[in-house]
Amino acid sequence: MNNTNKSTEKTEDATEQIVTRFAPSPTGFLHAGAYRTALFAYFVARKNNGKFLIRIEDTDRERSTKEFEENIFETMEWLALDYDGMEKQSDRVENHKMYLEKLIKEDKAYVSKETPVKEGDREEVIRFRNPNKVVTFTDLIRGDISVDTTDLGDFVIAKSINEPVFHLAVVVDDFEMGVNHVIRGEDHIPNTPRHILIMEAIGAPIPKFAHLPLVLSPDRTKFSKRKGALPLTVYRDKGYLPEALINYISMIGWNPGGEQDIFTKEEIINLFDITKVQKGGGIFDDVKLKWVNKEHMLKLSHDEYKNNLEKFMPEELVSLPTYSSRIDSVVDIVRDRLEYFKQIQEMDEEGDLAYFFKAPLYDREILLCAEKMRKGKDLNHESLAKILEICKAELEKLESNIWNKDSVKDTLWPIAESEGRGIVLWAIRVSLSGKEKSPDPFILSETLGKEETLKRIGEAESILKEKL
Repeated sequence: MNNTNKSTEKTEDATEQIVTRFAPSPTGFLHAGAYRTALFAYFVARKNNGKFLIRIEDTDRERSTKEFEENIFETMEWLALDYDGMEKQSDRVENHKMYLEKLIKEDKAYVSKETPVKEGDREEVIRFRNPNKVVTFTDLIRGDISVDTTDLGDFVIAKSINEPVFHLAVVVDDFEMGVNHVIRGEDHIPNTPRHILIMEAIGAPIPKFAHLPLVLSPDRTKFSKRKGALPLTVYRDKGYLPEALINYISMIGWNPGGEQDIFTKEEIINLFDITKVQKGGGIFDDVKLKWVNKEHMLKLSHDEYKNNLEKFMPEELVSLPTYSSRIDSVVDIVRDRLEYFKQIQEMDEEGDLAYFFKAPLYDREILLCAEKMRKGKDLNHESLAKILEICKAELEKLESNIWNKDSVKDTLWPIAESEGRGIVLWAIRVSLSGKEKSPDPFILSETLGKEETLKRIGEAESILKEKL
């Protein structure tokens, strides 16, 4: 096999509308590697005002299931990859049969008597009569590839007249569906010479080919289920944005150049060039995907972010009377923290969410951890309670209509300067959240409002005053 680079190859053809296809087999849940193929075929079609088709290759009756097929369409809908036509290979068996009969009649294929070697082997199959010649085709990514087909022998194209194998079915279907740009994985490169021989035999034009490099795991092994390759609907169910998956997956093995990393689907369509896809495998990095998703999340408006977040908010918090008045502030607080929306549930499980909506349970010892910050000051539970009492008294003087993070900070800061910033800020933080780590206490005060803030500080004060 010889490769010659052709950097000037283009996908555009002024005399012919470009037609691409995505042809998945519903024999398992598809991962990002398969959907990258769909994306690249989609980009080529849409950039050139062409057609993008879907063909479900379901002739493997034993392994194909309705569940896997439905998942393909769920994923395509979630990614908003619109298509211009859909076929099921199982509905085209009569077409395949017609071509098989024609090939046999023209002596380009024949019924071959076989000697079964193992259980399940056929005693009779249909083989293609190989002309044993060198086949050369141009790959839009890899350049010219030449293969001597003699080594392929007379290969099988059907198990019986009603059971075509992949090689025959894919060629017939692409021909009849008008597919003229075949974009698929590099694992199909060995199949392409066979397909070209069949195309020539049935009088089909030779399409343009683009064989994509493999998607690899971070350890540079083939991306697989055992290596973390998940159905894209798993990411949907975790609250990833479809725009982020499209953005990230499109950058595995391709890049438009420049420093920009975050793109919309429309921007990618305009920039995409199949000839610029790299020849080596691209890495699927879950850490980078999370970063890309977070960047897309941050681009959402407040209401868009809120609508997405609320799909994952724990029901027991949504049902609280304080929920509606505080959720907008919570959205603003968590925006910089979440990498995908379902993480809000992880926050809740870790105890980092409920205190926004209901009073926390206080741990006296955590309150007293402020003693570590005294820096020479005499501090115990009684003196810390006194500090909280002073803070509460000063905050009570603030009018509700000017209650916000800035006015609260202005009120408490002189006390913090006097008693120790670490001590005061720790005590207020724990009083409001019950946690050692939580958002800025001034922001928390604004979120909770005056009445709830004073109530929680008073509760913490009382706990400190209790006799052990």
